[in-house]
Amino acid sequence: MAAVSNSCAQPILRTADLSEGLRIVERLLSIADLTDLDVDFEALISSGDVLTPLLELLPHAQWFTEGDTGGSSVKGDDPSAHFPVRLRAVARPPETVGPFLDVVGDSPATVRWDFMGWPEAPEVGLGVGGARGAFVTLCTHVRDLELEEPATDHTVFVHVKQAEAERAPWLAALVGLTVIGDLEMAPY
Repeated sequence: MAAVSNSCAQPILRTADLSEGLRIVERLLSIADLTDLDVDFEALISSGDVLTPLLELLPHAQWFTEGDTGGSSVKGDDPSAHFPVRLRAVARPPETVGPFLDVVGDSPATVRWDFMGWPEAPEVGLGVGGARGAFVTLCTHVRDLELEEPATDHTVFVHVKQAEAERAPWLAALVGLTVIGDLEMAPY
């Protein structure tokens, strides 16, 4: 499993076409060291129609309430009594991405690919990047990594180490894009 740590993320694509977002993710992954590739999921769920199949797809996923009711999977509560809930599943196989996106539908969600590292970036004076800060996140129906700004479109973020901020625009350029927002600290 790839190391999980905070990173800095920068948006490089915003699109109404989910398949376009996935194509950019695939292009970014094609240049990364995919040793220990796994995927983390997070979603804000407001109905049992989405929650039940998600829990079947992602057994042992953790959830907690988004509001003031204080429910959580750790307490053994029934999530359907606490909508909306935030569901998180980490270190899952990449094959679960498609089924996750199908089930989550229009709910705000993130898919984060974790892997060993980014390639050397000699044009910006950087060597090979290690696992800390080597992620790509696809945000669906939300503009931010913390699921706070609902949207009708999708955003792709590249993650880098804070000390290697110049790697984000370099990665964007490798896939024919530019950064479209500020570098920000990722929530996890």
